[in-house]
Amino acid sequence: MSPGGGGRPAVVLIGAPGAGKTTVGTTLAQRLGLGFRDTDADVVASEGREISDIFVTDGEPAFRALEEAAVAAALTEHDGVLALGGGAVLSPATQALLADHRVVHLEVGLAGAASRVGLNASRPLLVGNVRGRMKALLDERRPIYTRLATWTVGTDAHTADEVVDLVLQLLEETHEAQG
Repeated sequence: MSPGGGGRPAVVLIGAPGAGKTTVGTTLAQRLGLGFRDTDADVVASEGREISDIFVTDGEPAFRALEEAAVAAALTEHDGVLALGGGAVLSPATQALLADHRVVHLEVGLAGAASRVGLNASRPLLVGNVRGRMKALLDERRPIYTRLATWTVGTDAHTADEVVDLVLQLLEETHEAQG
């Protein structure tokens, strides 16, 4: 399978915190022989501080603006596997930009997300009642993830390698159908 042409991601991964976007994305990129890019890491690199620090110091709207810019840049510059932060899909501008990309929603249930995220202080929207906040995030975002996704792959009953296999199968089926 060849990468997307001209700075276009081969595939974009979306999903809630704890869905495995970074873990799956890294392995998927290796298996495809492509680079991996994470827009959360892009924001941290450009700002020189952690996302939790941006939230505390500047607030969520400031972070979302940085995130929106990072996603827009990555969608035009990166031709490998791209993972978006869990809340990136909340931006109408980002939603519009994703419309013509191959998007995989890594779907995770409440129990899976809560166990993977745990009491992770680096996830500012989950501070406090992690399980309650995660349920609210999933309820709010799941319809958006589903609407934007070309495909949805459940992660709860699978290892990261099994999820990569499922995504590769979807990509290969699409490639064959187009070929």
